[in-house]
Amino acid sequence: MKKGKKKLLFTRQEMFDLNKKILLKRGVTLEAIAEISYEQQSKYSNGVTRELCLESVEKILSFRDVFHNVQLACEIDRLAEEGLFEGPIQDIIYEDLGLFGVDETLGLDVSSLYGTIGQTNFGDIDVNKRGIVKRLNDAGKEDGICHTFLDDIVGAIAAAASTRVAQVLNEDLAHDEIESRRLTLFDL
Repeated sequence: MKKGKKKLLFTRQEMFDLNKKILLKRGVTLEAIAEISYEQQSKYSNGVTRELCLESVEKILSFRDVFHNVQLACEIDRLAEEGLFEGPIQDIIYEDLGLFGVDETLGLDVSSLYGTIGQTNFGDIDVNKRGIVKRLNDAGKEDGICHTFLDDIVGAIAAAASTRVAQVLNEDLAHDEIESRRLTLFDL
């Protein structure tokens, strides 16, 4: 990197590390996100583990599009907390106006990495607000705190992770079926 040149591109590990750091700074652990994925997916699939959910959260946080969305969401909320926007958008973001849907748009972008099921999972998390998403949403109503974008981005990561878990488990099942159908010499 040349002197004075700004770094714009990051490795997957750097993006993961930066996302983890900014989420922790905003009060969000990866385990809390994984717990939502676990609660959502364990209703539908056998074999779901918290470890697989955490692995999925970590994988998703290393994607470039997710990196951009997480960084932007956290920065928008921080700027709103500091009152640095001008005009009506400051109050719209800070007060988390129900008719403002840009925050959900970022969430849909992240959850769509796993197709319509990812988006459906995001809708469930966004409407039913559980775990860290509920805590962020509730805390965002306190004076001096803005989580307008953060609660949605965290819910979207959980939804994407939940969908990834289902895909991993179904891939394993597909391989198990192939193994059970293989003929041996003794079957002939």
